[in-house]
Amino acid sequence: MGLVSAKEMLVKAHEGHYAVGQFNINNLEWTKEVLLAAQESNSPVILGVSEGAAKYMTGFKTVVGMVSAMVDSLNITVPVALHLDHGSYEGAKACIEAGFSSIMFDGSHYPFEENLAKSKEIIELCHAKNLSIECEVGSIGGEEDGIIGAGEVADANECKIIAELGVDMLAAGIGNIHGKYPENWTGLNFEALAAIEIATNGKPLVLHGGTGIPADQIAKAISLGVSKINVNTDLQLVFAAATREYVEAGKDLSGKGFDPRKLLAPGASAIRAKVNAMMAEFGSANKA
Repeated sequence: MGLVSAKEMLVKAHEGHYAVGQFNINNLEWTKEVLLAAQESNSPVILGVSEGAAKYMTGFKTVVGMVSAMVDSLNITVPVALHLDHGSYEGAKACIEAGFSSIMFDGSHYPFEENLAKSKEIIELCHAKNLSIECEVGSIGGEEDGIIGAGEVADANECKIIAELGVDMLAAGIGNIHGKYPENWTGLNFEALAAIEIATNGKPLVLHGGTGIPADQIAKAISLGVSKINVNTDLQLVFAAATREYVEAGKDLSGKGFDPRKLLAPGASAIRAKVNAMMAEFGSANKA
């Protein structure tokens, strides 16, 4: 199965009261392990790529080529969407041309009227090519690849206006934060989420900053219309911890333990285990 739009999988998730995970990828190991986990869990999956990560991997076309080839060579049969995460206006257009199957245009830092106009244009470009499109209202807290959000709570009426443009999924700030959550974090704003769910009339909603949110809050968010949950930091943390354990145990100094295929193997295995666990938590396992 080739790359697919995320629209159908998210409509099914919304109707079935579960969420599909977007797991951001950073290199070959990340991509391979997320795909294998999705196949093992029989779960649809969205591979997220920030503009910074794409640059690290030498460009959007390289990412499309790697992911497409890997889906084929690993015989991945579950639905896989390749999604631009927090795309700029220029980045969104470049990814449409490069062959991504799903796009996020993040215009939340623009004045609302400009965000609206640019979102409308990108939505039309995506739908002309049968790609799914995500837009954002109310910036997400924290920093991700240079994109800094103050953690605003989105205005439900603005969400309604963007949703009515025909966007396939909507990211709305509800107190969520990229990266590690601070000790004084007060939790998700469910009152705002409930208002947004009503205002957008059942549009699949996206929860960014999925790392570190307690399971009960994840479950409640899904019950209030969240159909896509983004995860990045969690995978980086488990990869780093497993790699550190391997090196601190001196395994890189034994035999050919320095071979990158051996050196990176514990971290890769940790990624796959974490993705499998989160797919079970989000309810997407066996929903392919």
